[in-house]
Amino acid sequence: MATEKGAVLVTGGNRGIGLEVCRQLGRRGMRVLLTAKESAAGEAATGALRSEGLDVIFEPLDVASQESIDALAARLAQREQRLAALVNNAAITLDGFGADVAERTSAVNFFGAWRLTERLLPLLEEHGRLVMVSTGSGELANLPPEIRRRFDPPPSKEALAALVREFVEDVRSGQYARKGWPRSAYRISKAALNALTRRLAEELKGRRVLVNAVCPGWVRTRMGGSSAPRTAEQGADTIVWAALLPPEGPTGVFFRDREPIDW
Repeated sequence: MATEKGAVLVTGGNRGIGLEVCRQLGRRGMRVLLTAKESAAGEAATGALRSEGLDVIFEPLDVASQESIDALAARLAQREQRLAALVNNAAITLDGFGADVAERTSAVNFFGAWRLTERLLPLLEEHGRLVMVSTGSGELANLPPEIRRRFDPPPSKEALAALVREFVEDVRSGQYARKGWPRSAYRISKAALNALTRRLAEELKGRRVLVNAVCPGWVRTRMGGSSAPRTAEQGADTIVWAALLPPEGPTGVFFRDREPIDW
């Protein structure tokens, strides 16, 4: 596992799994760029980690906003900040089901991760690591066969984006069930994120960037609820491990508990 000092940017780092990822990375000697949509929450989380003696810097970021992504990239470039790793952890799950839920969920869970990654790729160091925090519910086995075939093999990034937009529009028009889509915006957004992971892993081999997805399991957080069996520490472990893989480490793999699982 890599031990050199470097900087890691973590989205959604103000609470839950993201906060624990920041803590564990900081304890490994990394400089952590903790991002959050709400500045007050991000500053509070950063202050708490700094009080533990960790090297943590807060960066405001709304992954659903291209303007916010561009502003972050500009700030980092201006100070010549290089990144050893990017952890796309920010995600939402919303109550109910409808076009608004589908659109908002995909804006954060899929489009946010894609757009941020594309914007920050120039700042990733050689042998950089890119980690997508996903979920087992996004596995292809959980999708109807007709939908599964559209995600596997992974289409181009543009075709993948079009597929997610199609899902949103089919929900909006009430045609989603007839076309085979599941009644879960979260599941589709994570299936798309998994497909994006595989596509980026292939595209970035030439740059020797390691791109992997991680299922942290069902974790006791505000999103996971109090009945979840896993702690935030357990959920963060494999994410941190993937962010610190050695240069010869795996790429294009979906992990749970540091072991490969099926896409």
